Amino acid sequence: MKYLRKSFYFLIIFSVIAGLFSIFPLVAQTKIPKASLPVLTTSAGQSNDVNTINIILEEAGIKYDYCDVPDVDLIKSGVGLADRESGPGFHVEVYTDLSKYPKGTPYKTIIFAIGASLKGMGASGLTVEAEEARLKRIVDYCQKNKIFIIAVHVGGSALRGAPGSDNERMIDAVAPYADYIIVTKDSNKDGRFTNIAKARNIPLTEVDYALDLVNIFKQVFQ
Repeated sequence: MKYLRKSFYFLIIFSVIAGLFSIFPLVAQTKIPKASLPVLTTSAGQSNDVNTINIILEEAGIKYDYCDVPDVDLIKSGVGLADRESGPGFHVEVYTDLSKYPKGTPYKTIIFAIGASLKGMGASGLTVEAEEARLKRIVDYCQKNKIFIIAVHVGGSALRGAPGSDNERMIDAVAPYADYIIVTKDSNKDGRFTNIAKARNIPLTEVDYALDLVNIFKQVFQ
């Protein structure tokens, strides 16, 4: 009887400890960090997914600036993007609340929508190599100036590929250097983003659908 009682208590204690170990990684994975405004959205690879991110921010009530192919000099100009106008292969939209963040206010956060499109890069006069180089310059600038980087992949398996493919190169250019990674489950079926996040100690949130990011961004920019 005593043996059975001891075994029972041991089973309870073991179950509690095992439960704690299973919960803690989940909490660590889903902890949502805070970022500050003003925010700039851009593409890493020139897919249309950056438009999805912009729509999500609008749904979340978050004002932003957008440029598909900014380089460091344009980012340095801050809110308003130096009053640049859209043209062939170059798109700019300014929605930041200028009463709170006047033109020229430095960006505090940049959101990269990751996903390669050869058509999109071609329209902007970019090769894969040129896009990689542009992203590296921006990431380096962000790190030197403490600009919060959010890497987002919502394109699913359609915007993934074999190692060394265009889509994977865009991931390599941004995700390992991000301060926060957000992905859909379909984008992370192979666990690649999970592995990057663990190796670099980057907070990671995985969602079922892109629209789930509305609530995520509300929490990020509270």
